[in-house]
Amino acid sequence: MISQSKLVEAGLTLFCFLAVPHRSIAQGLEYVKANYTKYEYRIPMRDGKKLLTSVYVPKDDSKKYPILLMRTPYSVRPYGVDQYRNDLGPSPFFGKSGYIFAYQDVRGRWMSEGDFVNMRPHNPGKKDTDIDESSDTWDTIEFLVKRVANNNGRVGQYGISYPGFYTAAGMVDAHPALKASSPQAPVTDWFIGDDWHHNGALFLPHMFNFMASFGRPRTGPVKKFDYHFDHETPDGYDFFLRMGPLANANERHFKNDVAFWNEAMEHGVYDEFWKARNLRQHLKNIKPAVMTVGGWFDAENLFGALETFKRVEKTAENRTNVLVMGPWLHGGWSRGEGDSLGDVSFNSKTSAYYREHIEFPFFEFYLKGIGEFKHPKAWVFETGTNQWRKYDAWPPKTAKQRSLYLGKNGKLSWEKPEGETEDSFDEYISDPKKPIPYLDKILIGMAGDYMVADQRLASRRPDVLVYETGVLDDDVSIAGSIKVDLHVSTTGTDSDWIVKLIDVYPDDYPDPNPNLKGVRMGGYQQLVRGDVMRGKFRTSFEKPEPFAPGKPTPVSFTMQDSCHTFRTGHRIMVQIQSSWFPLVDRNPQTFVDIYRAQESDFHKATQRVYRSQKTPSRLTLSVLP
Repeated sequence: MISQSKLVEAGLTLFCFLAVPHRSIAQGLEYVKANYTKYEYRIPMRDGKKLLTSVYVPKDDSKKYPILLMRTPYSVRPYGVDQYRNDLGPSPFFGKSGYIFAYQDVRGRWMSEGDFVNMRPHNPGKKDTDIDESSDTWDTIEFLVKRVANNNGRVGQYGISYPGFYTAAGMVDAHPALKASSPQAPVTDWFIGDDWHHNGALFLPHMFNFMASFGRPRTGPVKKFDYHFDHETPDGYDFFLRMGPLANANERHFKNDVAFWNEAMEHGVYDEFWKARNLRQHLKNIKPAVMTVGGWFDAENLFGALETFKRVEKTAENRTNVLVMGPWLHGGWSRGEGDSLGDVSFNSKTSAYYREHIEFPFFEFYLKGIGEFKHPKAWVFETGTNQWRKYDAWPPKTAKQRSLYLGKNGKLSWEKPEGETEDSFDEYISDPKKPIPYLDKILIGMAGDYMVADQRLASRRPDVLVYETGVLDDDVSIAGSIKVDLHVSTTGTDSDWIVKLIDVYPDDYPDPNPNLKGVRMGGYQQLVRGDVMRGKFRTSFEKPEPFAPGKPTPVSFTMQDSCHTFRTGHRIMVQIQSSWFPLVDRNPQTFVDIYRAQESDFHKATQRVYRSQKTPSRLTLSVLP
């Protein structure tokens, strides 16, 4: 694995290193060794394979404790009963309160037996010896409650990102001892919205860089895996542009040694390969209390957090199902203070608040019966005003749909265009050989803070359309999804459509606190939400369709939920473009299987966005009164 320090320096946000809390909030090795005894079990699964599980049991045996389980593909190191972790549980509160902590290498990873399958599909019709992640979780819990001394018969499970997927999978057909589950930034669907794809468009550096290390094969159970991919440059824009079409990745870099990358490249549409890995379809009739956690600026699994909550809610009935969303990047709630992200300050220690007042009380109540967990349905942080909000439903029932229309001369208005001719449009030339950078920094990976980054770099380019309201006379608060409805045309036969909703700060906005040195925030164009729609999937992810060159065509999609207030004196901006590189792989603008495209398939195209009464283009926001 690449070390955390190297990942941070390189600008990578691979979710592997965010699966455990940052050491700055750890209890400390000496505390853990003084208060816990470590055991290692090789727990047999129903098919005979054994999974390495490290268990830390409180030395005070005068009472019984609940079990807190995390299943991970990222190693439960250190190995050996005399080698201890320097932190236990999601935060120091847990180690000091007293739990039995169980950490498990999932099937086929590190020291566990069996074959690893990425996002192993759930098998609802499995026979007695058939396995999936739900059955592996069941068998693990069954062993732990029967074999580990002084447990109270109650189990909780948690995990961030990939461990969040295992948490969500574990609460499907759950063991009766599993009383509380907290899937945090869980992976749910790798083609529609999590990690590798957004609406069918590949998030290139994220998948490439992750699979370059994680995707390498093992020969059997191992304690060490030190593979490091050398990009030979710190410049991701240059690296991926020189790599050329995606078909070159394996030949030039992976050499048939990264099986999942090659599997993915064989499945350029939403076929059974991807559908089987969609966990959302199985999240129903969940029995444990559920608290799903995510970050409004999670570049990896914002989709997964929101979708997990919504799917569980459909059949939750009177069972606990809580959504917690803060102003965090991927896993940001588990470490640090959460008082800022990138250049943007939130004026409070949001992560510390969550760990003490939300996460810890949830498990204390449902696993120990201690205190109260007075939970709203949604416990969310509203950026802009920078304060926590509690709602009895998500999205809030009071939110109303209002549309912002694109108009002439770059105007953005709540009123539908009037007096525009049928063919009123704005246009730009998109050149896949000179794609628009997604960030004004030199780094090799996907920056975790790109989701709040200043967009002035893009707004000054000729291949980006910009629309803006006047100065706001009142606050505009949004809480919920953002619907995009465009009428577009292209001279090519395919195109990406990237839409960004932006908060424009006043020119006299004060500079931030001293810990954000050198940043000038006057006129800052903060990204609030942005996403991509691969045009050929506009009507179906299973059956892509080409554009008829030059023909006005509707393109609609929904961006992920937001909770943000555009303050009085600010302006609202929308930007539209057709590349976002290397964050999103380049669309050749020719209707082909992009995973097999050749250099000759990449062409310039003239893109038009229409804005007449007959062919309006708009963003529909969930606006609070």
